[in-house]
Amino acid sequence: MHQDNNKEKYRIDKWLFASRFFKTRSLAAEAIDRGRVTLNGHRVKPAKVVLVGDMLTIRINNFQYHIELLLLSNKRGSAMQAQQLYRETEESRRQRELLAARLKAQPQLFLTRSRPTKRDRREIERFISKHDDL
Repeated sequence: MHQDNNKEKYRIDKWLFASRFFKTRSLAAEAIDRGRVTLNGHRVKPAKVVLVGDMLTIRINNFQYHIELLLLSNKRGSAMQAQQLYRETEESRRQRELLAARLKAQPQLFLTRSRPTKRDRREIERFISKHDDL
């Protein structure tokens, strides 16, 4: 974790990777290119330099994060270190929790498209042969 008192540049894609919003820097850069990340309300490129106090909006799947940068880093650390790099707004946290609860309450459909196993096929055949007489 670094303050911005040295000459090192902190690119937005590297910062997003270091703060653990994305598993790889290339995924962070792709999200920025697709407009899923905005810096102070504007679309930017992956090489854009970030500063302490900047506001980011990050959209990952159904969830949206509104965060303020507190510290700058280009190096990925532990999850505890990553959480110290930013502060999420209360409104953002409330909206995410509400959406998560809504998604959890929805019924989940489990569709499998894999082939039945040999055991499954035998059970199906037994079932069919039993009910063939009816």
